[in-house]
Amino acid sequence: MVETGKNSVLVVDDENANILALTHILNYEYIVYAVKNGETAIKIAEKQHPDVILLDIVMPEMDGFTVINELKNNEVTRNIPVIFISGLNSVLDEEKGLSLGAADYISKPFSPAVVRLRVRNQIRMINQLHIIEQVSMIDQLTSIPNRRGFDSRMDMEWIRAIRENSLISILMLDVDRFKVYNDTYGHQQGDVVLQVVARTITQSLNRPGDFAARWGGEEFVVLLPNTDMNGALMIAERIRQNIGNVLIPCVDGRDTAVTVSIGVKTQAPLQKSSRDSFIAEADKALYRAKELGRNRVCFAE
Repeated sequence: MVETGKNSVLVVDDENANILALTHILNYEYIVYAVKNGETAIKIAEKQHPDVILLDIVMPEMDGFTVINELKNNEVTRNIPVIFISGLNSVLDEEKGLSLGAADYISKPFSPAVVRLRVRNQIRMINQLHIIEQVSMIDQLTSIPNRRGFDSRMDMEWIRAIRENSLISILMLDVDRFKVYNDTYGHQQGDVVLQVVARTITQSLNRPGDFAARWGGEEFVVLLPNTDMNGALMIAERIRQNIGNVLIPCVDGRDTAVTVSIGVKTQAPLQKSSRDSFIAEADKALYRAKELGRNRVCFAE
């Protein structure tokens, strides 16, 4: 779904008349992108990530079967439902399309009512899946993304950084002496600390693309797209100071405070670069910060 709140549809057809007709049918309810060839369709699908793709089968240079095969083998576009629009009425053609991952078929000449209903059905299903996915990716205690949510975002940003040849930075954070805090003030108060830390981290991030998640236990992670080493260190230091300055009240009226240690890693990933190694290097920097006395930021060389 695009930022306007409307779902989006990509129409792929080499005939202007079909593009105009489908755009007229759908543009009241959806954001409609339209292209005339398969190569451009794949690029737009990667960039805009439409909710549904309406794809003509018979096109010059790259037919619909080739396009859907490319889409389904692309990590960024494989889950976008594709509806074939075709004048081919052969059962074998329909069977081939479904075997390649098509979600539905619309025959030419198409009926506006049928187009609306078929698209609406796919949009309804994809919206329901998005809601389920979003709920499953949120940490229930802190209300920020969980490890699964981080993994999903990491995959997307890593691919983008490779494609755009850009830098990406990661911060691994750990609440210092959290077990001691829990033993002293109780696990319920420990939960309050995790909520405060999560809120302070998110409030310390300025850009819409910056992403914070709970890694697990008392560990958190921050993903910083298009951020060099100096920028990442500056944000890490801001987070460290902001958390250290927060007073966390207990039920008995006492004010408490915690500190965090942070490991930082910056990289310009290549096609063969390892995401796991990237995260592991930040984790090593975090443990070095612990070994050097905690409440500090360390950078992975």
